[in-house]
Amino acid sequence: MCYFGGNAHAQANYCVTGCLQVQTLYLWKFTFNLVTYLVTFNSSKVTSSFLGRLRHFVEIIDPSTLFVSQEKLQECIKLLDDYKHGTLPPGTTDQQLWEAQKIKQAIIHPDTGEKIFMPFRMSGYVPFGTPIKKLWNPLSLLSLSSTQWLNQSHNACVNYANRNATKPTPASKFLQGYAGAVTSAVSIAVGLNVLIQKANKLSPATRMIIQRFVPFPAVASANICNVGLMRHSELSEGIDVLDNNSNVVGSSKIAARHAIMETALTRVVLPMPIFVLPPIIMSYLERLRFLQRNRRLLLPIHSVVCLITFGLSLPVAISLFPQMSQIEVSCLEPEIAMATDCKVVTYNKGL
Repeated sequence: MCYFGGNAHAQANYCVTGCLQVQTLYLWKFTFNLVTYLVTFNSSKVTSSFLGRLRHFVEIIDPSTLFVSQEKLQECIKLLDDYKHGTLPPGTTDQQLWEAQKIKQAIIHPDTGEKIFMPFRMSGYVPFGTPIKKLWNPLSLLSLSSTQWLNQSHNACVNYANRNATKPTPASKFLQGYAGAVTSAVSIAVGLNVLIQKANKLSPATRMIIQRFVPFPAVASANICNVGLMRHSELSEGIDVLDNNSNVVGSSKIAARHAIMETALTRVVLPMPIFVLPPIIMSYLERLRFLQRNRRLLLPIHSVVCLITFGLSLPVAISLFPQMSQIEVSCLEPEIAMATDCKVVTYNKGL
């Protein structure tokens, strides 16, 4: 039951959103366990290979890290500091160290050392983003615009919270990036749906082309705009690049461009399975006699299929590139090359 003031419509929306959040969290935990099972092979936990990064990010997006207490987080940070300084307590196991690193990397931003707000962590991307998408109503332009605004606002905050933060971002630049990112992304998304709705008036061949081939480029374009505009200050300020000893060599705008391009590419790959797998799976399930007799179960089953697909595609997409990427000094600004003897430097690409 929901007890709060307001009209019945507001109460209903609040209850539906709350129920969706709880259901999504349970389903996301199931999906995470499925993903963990699928990638539980003898791959290394290093991130030099795609399989190693996949194993790493499957652990980082563990939804159980959303419930880690502040006390537990501080214990993990202290344990890792003790390891770094060679003062580990007797009896500390490798498993404890790996668990501490997993919790720290899932919650703490690598540049600022501060906690990432729960809904904007990668472990919160699916459980907090999916309920927004479930409220989507394409029949109402106002509802569609509002839901897309919430969806793109969540995407924008995820992109900003997981950016390269070696340079401070003034509030004015954040607001400019947010306004540009959300406006462009919502315009593309809403325009797409209006186009699909009008496609019913076109010839069958044209309608099929629009409905099958337009959605993915539109979503990919919206994601690219969102990433680029939310992190545009990195292009003007540059990002820190590090030598082999993790010392800052200088700030590079070229490295910033590489970081944003790589992150944008992950946002292009992320929706690919969501556009491909659910239609194939649902076309098979809809032929089952059980679902033909219980048509009202199709929508919740479709939601579960989309959630599982999203949960599978997220670690794959963000594993395409290492979070701490490397670039040859010869590709960077001359002042960077003059400041170090290293042939390769490292930078935080962001997620």
